[in-house]
Amino acid sequence: MTQPRAIRTLGLVHIYRSEGHDVAALSGVDLSVDAGEVIGLLGPSGSGKSTLLALLGGLFRPSAGKIFVGDHELSALTPAQLDAFQARETSLMLQGAGRNLVPYLTVRENVEFAAAEARRLGAEVIGVDRGLELVGATDFADVPLRQLSQGQLQMAALAVAMAPAPGVLLADEPTSALDRVARERIVEALLRVNREQGTTVVVVTHDPEVAARLPRTVTIRDGRIGGEGRSGQEYAVVTADGFVPLPAHIREELPPGTLLRIEPSGEGYLLVPEVKGEGGQE
Repeated sequence: MTQPRAIRTLGLVHIYRSEGHDVAALSGVDLSVDAGEVIGLLGPSGSGKSTLLALLGGLFRPSAGKIFVGDHELSALTPAQLDAFQARETSLMLQGAGRNLVPYLTVRENVEFAAAEARRLGAEVIGVDRGLELVGATDFADVPLRQLSQGQLQMAALAVAMAPAPGVLLADEPTSALDRVARERIVEALLRVNREQGTTVVVVTHDPEVAARLPRTVTIRDGRIGGEGRSGQEYAVVTADGFVPLPAHIREELPPGTLLRIEPSGEGYLLVPEVKGEGGQE
């Protein structure tokens, strides 16, 4: 079984240049993922969730803050060490199955190619037949990619990502543009990868049906963690600097400028909005 890896970010900031202006994609993200956990990253387009996934995969370095994956602090790795980390510890599924596959090879040949490259870089690999079976791609393993459906192509991409037996699987919108049946198959394949291989799985998705299947979700909003979901229940998250972003459905009910009073209750704390005439308001 794969050795799962824990993930932790501390004060993660990422700024990029766009049309002559600095844009903060992430603004102080503190995130912890236990080894062997499955987690979904949610949020509207441009919220920073795909940027966070790319940083966890070591595609580029953050502007500030730290990222730990297993025993590695990514910003402290040399280029050679980062290459070895990417080959042996993580797999990143980019959005769009075609970006993860060699188009003129069959599914099996794609997995064999990925396994050979991983083996060359010193990674432990999953047997090709086992990898195909694990994600449900056995039946079309020898079919040319041009004859496959979008759902089958995503299964092929997942089989390629699992070839090096990663401790962490990072998947960017793996169910995008798929019908409900194909989405369900991809989600089940991801959960099976976690269940049978022990792989830590981080999935970026905008699909609420996919998110509902995941045991834990984290919402990224305006470059910060804006809430967490556990077993269908959404929670606000207190950041390291005491910032408390409210869940979206609460923000819709409380207009900007609303004053909230924090009061202890028998089960924790309550946020009580001040009403007109209270607390010195007129």
